[in-house]
Amino acid sequence: MPRWGGAALLITLALLTACAGSIPRVARQVPARGNALLTGVHPGPALDALTISPANARAALDAFAASCPRLALRSDPSGLTRPGDWSAPCQAAATWPRSAAARFFETWFDSARVGTGASFVTGYFEPEIDGVRQKLPGFDVPVYRLPPDLVRARAGDAALGPDGRTPLGRYDAKGRFTAYWDRAQIEDGALSGQGLELAWAADPVALFFVQVQGSGRLRAPDGTIMRIGYAGENGWPYTGVGSVMNARGLIGGGPGQYWGSMQGIERYIRDHPDEGRALLRTNRSYVFFRDTTAMADAATGPVGALSVAVAPRVTLAVDPAFVPLGAPVFLTTDDPVVGGLWVAQDTGGAIKGPNRFDSFWGAGAEARRVAGGMSAHGRALILLPRGALARLTGQ
Repeated sequence: MPRWGGAALLITLALLTACAGSIPRVARQVPARGNALLTGVHPGPALDALTISPANARAALDAFAASCPRLALRSDPSGLTRPGDWSAPCQAAATWPRSAAARFFETWFDSARVGTGASFVTGYFEPEIDGVRQKLPGFDVPVYRLPPDLVRARAGDAALGPDGRTPLGRYDAKGRFTAYWDRAQIEDGALSGQGLELAWAADPVALFFVQVQGSGRLRAPDGTIMRIGYAGENGWPYTGVGSVMNARGLIGGGPGQYWGSMQGIERYIRDHPDEGRALLRTNRSYVFFRDTTAMADAATGPVGALSVAVAPRVTLAVDPAFVPLGAPVFLTTDDPVVGGLWVAQDTGGAIKGPNRFDSFWGAGAEARRVAGGMSAHGRALILLPRGALARLTGQ
């Protein structure tokens, strides 16, 4: 989502300085090499010294328990945990009284700081736009599923990337590996006629911001909702259109300038249709979707990287090389709205490096407002199952 999550699908800074919702998301960092273990892990304070409200603890416990079925099945690229570390806390979570949720975390987890612990938090949400499953008049913007010819290069056909893997791309008619179609080529019809249309949207600008978020809802004229979630991207690096606007002197409060929020960027694009279309194409990255309607009902959020529905005000998108997916995370920031206990349940294309987080705020106008303006700095503590920290630090 964010982002690109699961998705995820990065907002204000991503759109402003991304070099992702989220999407949104935020200032995109250069992909970090290594992982949390190589960055350095240090013991944090005792959990009973942290201020966790009962409601916050209950929501985090529910989210952690929902993630548990996936945790023992995953390897942890951060190097902080092993699959077996999660068994005891997950068994306890299933029956732990929610009235004593804070004590659950105090009993089963130790806090740890990765690197300096200095954190940066942005926000993402689940947008809703006009869209239909079958093409109708007025709905002519394709929402594509993952193309089967989008593949990683075979060994020897391309240089390895910073992540140690071969790049994404396609093989041409002569069997040569090449970059995949970029945004402009796809919008101009490179994938037309291949039966890849998952759905159809009414507005290309609205669909672009769904791609930035990494997931969303399509509302048909009859009121039915289709949920779409991140399935993959075309392999081109993400470029924040806000950063391009900023470089062109379009961001600011002066005449002819626009505020650097998601809303301000969208206003510029709509005020200047031709320039706006060209601006969107500077982001050559393109996101593909899958139908997640059956995986989450109207009361839940979109499906995240752990294949469970994410929850507003409790789910974080993280870089799994630095935070184990499923791990609780305690944030202290200069924006109290985003402080407290969260759970790492998602990933995002612009969420890279240690202590870089994207917070999920749900759907609707208020979620859009909070997520679109979220840019918080502070400190992060990763909660590791009891025993894992002692194994790592030798204490």
